Amino acid sequence: MTAGKVFFSVSMSLDGFSAPESMEGLHATPEQREQDPRLEHWMAQWMELQGWIFPQRFFRERLHLGEGGEEGRDNDIVRQTFERTGANIMGKRMFDLGEQAWPEEPPFHTPVYVLTHQRRAPWERLGGTTFHFVNDGIHHALDQARKAAGERDVRISGGSETILAYLNAGLVDEFSIALAPVLFGAGTRLFEGVDASRIALKQVQSESSSRVTQLSYTVHPR
Repeated sequence: MTAGKVFFSVSMSLDGFSAPESMEGLHATPEQREQDPRLEHWMAQWMELQGWIFPQRFFRERLHLGEGGEEGRDNDIVRQTFERTGANIMGKRMFDLGEQAWPEEPPFHTPVYVLTHQRRAPWERLGGTTFHFVNDGIHHALDQARKAAGERDVRISGGSETILAYLNAGLVDEFSIALAPVLFGAGTRLFEGVDASRIALKQVQSESSSRVTQLSYTVHPR
């Protein structure tokens, strides 16, 4: 059996941020978060960053957002990203945010391995998504994800800190960025702390639509 690739695919603002400013302090109760105006601002920025994906037909169907949607090249890329993925890996912060926001049927439809120091039984959701909580590091999480994915690929879903850990460890084969025409000015930089002395990139693809520029790269040791 041929092992799949390890990749990440994220949206990024034109000034290099993959998320708005830190949500530290907002991981309290849902009632407390609703009363915090910073959350509304964070969500508005995040929706602007991700604004290109919500009109896509495949994404709308995946999240049961209603019929219709756009069917151009951006839609094809979204479909290909989800269809190639046999397992996902994410950090605890991303999971904490998503646990409150994802519907009963999250969009992953695969096993998801969450990097955490907390012990927790697997959390099974509708649509084939089960969250597994991994306490012993990025390599062990990847080993489990590879086994679950089979011949399909493993996606490092985020956030940026988790992506960077895998990238700096030489475990990422390729990645794609949806470069959105927005500016944050501050936030979480996608490549903050990257070990550029060890990583070389080769551009594979660059495509633009009216909403976003899609960039793809393969990763090689320097």
